[in-house]
Amino acid sequence: MSDKPPEHGALERAVPAYEGGLPDVLRAKASPDETGDLITSGRVAPGTFFDYGTVHLVTTASLRRLHQAYPAGDFAPRRFRPNLVIDLPGGPGFPEGSWPGATLRTGEALFRVTVPTPRCVVPALRHGELPADPGIMRTVAREHRVPVLALGPLSCVGVYLDVLEPGTVRTGDPVTMDTGE
Repeated sequence: MSDKPPEHGALERAVPAYEGGLPDVLRAKASPDETGDLITSGRVAPGTFFDYGTVHLVTTASLRRLHQAYPAGDFAPRRFRPNLVIDLPGGPGFPEGSWPGATLRTGEALFRVTVPTPRCVVPALRHGELPADPGIMRTVAREHRVPVLALGPLSCVGVYLDVLEPGTVRTGDPVTMDTGE
């Protein structure tokens, strides 16, 4: 096993049973693996271990909105494996949905917001002391399905970012955004 990403890696994913967890066009192409579970396969971003974006951002406003819809669930950020969590103590849930195309600066780094982040089953799995909870992704599928590229509406939490200027980012660094308006 290598810690260097392959130039042309592949990604296999289990097909979630809930609606919105996979684009219909991909669901139609799923095939059973050796266990009988339906899977899809595709490529990862060239030269990376990432399925699409290199940086994933979520807001506390979105996690809070999901928790309001499913109070029994623990929507701790680590369930969604973001690189950045922006604390937005007020306002509506899912504010990052309007950010694609904007640039965002925090610390020394500058990012461009690209697309909403489609979610697979990983947030519903056990994470340390957080138990497995299929209600997590059922809630996302019910509460926040948005169009992603040409794939149609998908269950999303957060957004992907492209790095325009690399740099150090520290906890508590202020965040500024330019929407180009």
